[in-house]
Amino acid sequence: MASWARLVSRWRCLLRTARAAEGPCGLSGRRSTPQGCRGFAPLALLPSRSDILPWRLQAYRHACVESCSPPGSAKDGSFSSPESNLPSPVKREQAKAETLPDLNAKIPYEDWDDVPPSCALEEISEEEAVQIIAEPLLPLQSSTLRDYVDHSETLAKLVHLGVDLSQVEKRQKAGQLLLTLDFEKDIRKILLFLKDVGVEDNQLGPFLTKNPYILAEDLEALESRVAYLKSKKFGKAEIAQMVSRAPYLLLFSVERLDNRLGFFKNELGLSVKKTKDLVIRLPRLLTGKLEPVKENLQVCQIELGFQRNEIQEIVFKIPKILTASKKRLKQTFDYLHNIMGIPHHMLTRFPQVFNSKLLRIKERHMFLTFLGRAQYDPAQPSYISLDQLVSLPDEVFCTEIAKASIQDFEKFLKTL
Repeated sequence: MASWARLVSRWRCLLRTARAAEGPCGLSGRRSTPQGCRGFAPLALLPSRSDILPWRLQAYRHACVESCSPPGSAKDGSFSSPESNLPSPVKREQAKAETLPDLNAKIPYEDWDDVPPSCALEEISEEEAVQIIAEPLLPLQSSTLRDYVDHSETLAKLVHLGVDLSQVEKRQKAGQLLLTLDFEKDIRKILLFLKDVGVEDNQLGPFLTKNPYILAEDLEALESRVAYLKSKKFGKAEIAQMVSRAPYLLLFSVERLDNRLGFFKNELGLSVKKTKDLVIRLPRLLTGKLEPVKENLQVCQIELGFQRNEIQEIVFKIPKILTASKKRLKQTFDYLHNIMGIPHHMLTRFPQVFNSKLLRIKERHMFLTFLGRAQYDPAQPSYISLDQLVSLPDEVFCTEIAKASIQDFEKFLKTL
């Protein structure tokens, strides 16, 4: 089928070229030929309708020969032949009979556009089949962004920035959001804004991994939230630290940020300066839920028995106590206060003990008790502070506090 299509195309190209070669003179000569040769040429020599196409092709070739003949060739007889003296219709018929168009002739370059496209069912060679490269299809639905990275310039550039797409796709609708964004139109301006705020280049990837939703925020809204923090006397370095440590901070509207700052100021009874210092040290207090904070404050006051001023001092020294596990907080206090005998005012002076593992406190207290050196009263000799008890490495604790070797401490732990 494809071979026949090529054959027809070649014939059409040759026919069109023959028409162009004949011109107006060829048409007038063809009209006068039957009248001038009516008594000379036999009827069988006249071209029939089925022979018109070959006759035109031969006329094209004859015109080409005449146009390519050197001047004076007819005079000196260099191209003369016995057939050259025949009448023109007879010469055309003989030329037609002698020469037929070569179907294998190459088509001129300018006629290549006329060749019909290859048929989809046309057979091709193995070499041609190997050279065919099929582009991978874009999946209509997928549970991972990895399938879209090769098709999305936005995802590819985010990966180059250091964004962990495997973590982003775990967040609700975050993957769909990234697929709808254009890097140049939507993302570039947010990146420039974050750099202006103070987020380091090597932190952009981890920042967007934790908070990809900021890419869909309005730029003016983000700028207004930064302007609010500046109006509350937060410095540029402090804002950069807060944004880097609490990536969701800039998703909160100005009203919510103001309400959060007011809550900690009023609930804890802190001054404006201490409230600002508190959220700088733990900025996720502004972005986390307030219910755990309220519950921990009630636990400290009602169940643990701390006074309001003691709670203020503890919270200002270790803000993490507001978001700590209530169960762990009560277990640690019970061991320190009821078993080790540490009073409330001592716990208030060294609240860092609440950040230590309960197992570490137990092991060291029991080792000191075994050695007879468990003394936590500052008025008594050989006093051991809570800070020394929990913060020193094992080697230093054994040699300087317990006055024993690390081997003795390890052997003791095996007996527990």
